[in-house]
Amino acid sequence: MKGERRLSRSPYMEWAKRHAAAPYDLATSGVVSFPLAELSVTLDDLEITGTAGYGYAPLQERLAARCRVPAECVVAATGTSMANYLAMAALIEPGDEVLIEEPTYELLVRTASYLGAEVRRFVRRPEDGFAIDPEAVDRAIGPRTRLVVVTNLHNPSSVRATDETLSRVAQVTRSRGARLLVDEVYLEACFDAEARSAFHLGPGIVTTASLTKAYGLSGLRCGWVLAEASLAERMWRLWDLHGASAAHPAERLSVVALDHLPAIRERARALLERNRALLTDALSSRKDLAVVWPDAGTTLFPRLLGGRVDDLCHELRERRETSVVPGRFFDAPDHFRVGIGGPTPIVAEGLARVVRVLEEGGGA
Repeated sequence: MKGERRLSRSPYMEWAKRHAAAPYDLATSGVVSFPLAELSVTLDDLEITGTAGYGYAPLQERLAARCRVPAECVVAATGTSMANYLAMAALIEPGDEVLIEEPTYELLVRTASYLGAEVRRFVRRPEDGFAIDPEAVDRAIGPRTRLVVVTNLHNPSSVRATDETLSRVAQVTRSRGARLLVDEVYLEACFDAEARSAFHLGPGIVTTASLTKAYGLSGLRCGWVLAEASLAERMWRLWDLHGASAAHPAERLSVVALDHLPAIRERARALLERNRALLTDALSSRKDLAVVWPDAGTTLFPRLLGGRVDDLCHELRERRETSVVPGRFFDAPDHFRVGIGGPTPIVAEGLARVVRVLEEGGGA
């Protein structure tokens, strides 16, 4: 209908903000917050207001160096969600088709819909280890598809797509006149073998990421897009419409964090290593779950083999003070997402409560 406003909302974000909090929180997908005191920040490191321009130069320089790209290919953004919004808004027009993996992070689908795109899906099958099948992508692309969207590490399963797979998907999308957008916010959690961005795999690939998930730096909202220079310039112009300028103290704190990232990275790696061992001990032998075990990441996405996931989640939240994410928010209602980035004692007790509810037939 002409003149009709495009309205959108995110049931997942509404649930996360209003109902996910619990003493034993396994719903959060990021690493527990890094203490400001450990950054050794002084007032000399901060100013309230910076100079006008497109990006804070010291932050642009550090992001470019970290991602091994020219600074003109980096667009700083307020977290990965805004980075994804800017990328989609620059790449698609109302009426275009966007092909998005399933299951996936809900906001990717909602953002594409809000921008007026028709959303198509291709499936990442649990029986295939949630791997991306380039042939499935090829079959699902339509004549109006302008963008293909995937996550790596996969949200919600934490499965990693190989460079070979992403290169093949990029070749498919280029051959069909589309681009590939890869949300890499969880790729930062590959600590044993530092992964490079898919942006380096060839033309037609745009990537997004941030410091928010793997390092406990969510409050800085330090996100970015990697794109060819002309496309990056278009995103900066779109940013004028939404934010004009970033919160300068956050920009300066992000510079400090990037300068100390090796120590922050080691803290996160050690935490996730401890918590992943707890997760394996708790769930690996269970006969009531089907699990694809990833090599890295902050989440797991088990399938409940009997009963209803919503009943399991309700029992955990309302009677056991424990939260996990219902799989319905990822278009997978028989799954649930478990996050292991919290403090180890909290994760240990939360997992113990999940096991007790499963043993008592919770969800059945």
